[in-house]
Amino acid sequence: MVLTGAAGGIGNLLASVLRDEGAHVVGVDRVASPSCAESLIADLSSKADLAALSSQLANRDVDILVNLAGVQYFGPFEQQKPSAIWTGYVVNLVAPALLIRSVLPQMLARGHGQIVAIGSVMGAVNYPHFASYSSSKCGLRGLCEGLRREVGGSGIAVTYIAPRAVKTSFNDETVNKFLEVAKMRADNPEIVARRIARAIVQRRKDVTIGAAERFYTRLNGAFPRLVDAGLAGSTAKARRLFTQS
Repeated sequence: MVLTGAAGGIGNLLASVLRDEGAHVVGVDRVASPSCAESLIADLSSKADLAALSSQLANRDVDILVNLAGVQYFGPFEQQKPSAIWTGYVVNLVAPALLIRSVLPQMLARGHGQIVAIGSVMGAVNYPHFASYSSSKCGLRGLCEGLRREVGGSGIAVTYIAPRAVKTSFNDETVNKFLEVAKMRADNPEIVARRIARAIVQRRKDVTIGAAERFYTRLNGAFPRLVDAGLAGSTAKARRLFTQS
């Protein structure tokens, strides 16, 4: 099993849970993960590193690929640096697509395997001030859906998991202030890691964490203008955070 973002707040915990389930976890990150049996050092925003990593994975047996690595920007879109926009889309969407492409031929040849992508609730309900992050996760969700339909009947499972906010360093001080003023819940990372692991073991298709989040995902799909109105208050609170700062 290969896990990207293995050294992060959720990655380390997920690697430990999967290891306890009997998996041999190969972690991918910019630094080694102590919870993994092996570590591959790579920067997923680097074209050269991505190419080298893709070649490595194509030439070894990978039964499960878990795309967890991600980057997030919270703030007015016009203030996001072009380089940060580029990095966000590469890490959140392009890198998973390229890594999937590198391991898919061997999975098809074996007639078995699993592709896992950790998205976000924001990939279905696109949040203001998270525009680039939301849209990259929306793309990841679409990639999984299209791929699942493409490989149906081949023995390959495609699992998309959408957590809500999690209490890790992924959220900076401004995000945490927003969660507080908007009264949004952030989950314990240990619980999220266990939920992700269970979805992988059960080879689930789509998992959205949180009952309210599942409801708003369906509502946004059917009546997006209602969600526009519902998010107006949160949008105003976020805007005030940036005005005050």
